Amino acid sequence: MDWRHIVAANLRRIRRERGFSQETLAYEADVNRTYISKLEKGATWVGLEILVKLSHVLQAEPADFLRRPAKRGAKKS
Repeated sequence: MDWRHIVAANLRRIRRERGFSQETLAYEADVNRTYISKLEKGATWVGLEILVKLSHVLQAEPADFLRRPAKRGAKKS
């Protein structure tokens, strides 16, 4: 999985956990909803400035978007 898709999966997961629609997140972060959609599909890269905006709106750390997903069947320590 490349970094673009790691960020995509984490953005989608965090957004859903926080109860945001793509439209609401886009509005709060002052970006276009289609941009959020492209980010969540891994179709485009996210810049640092936008990543920080999304982090602020979603009350997450920028690093949260860069975490690799746990491998299936892996035990948490």
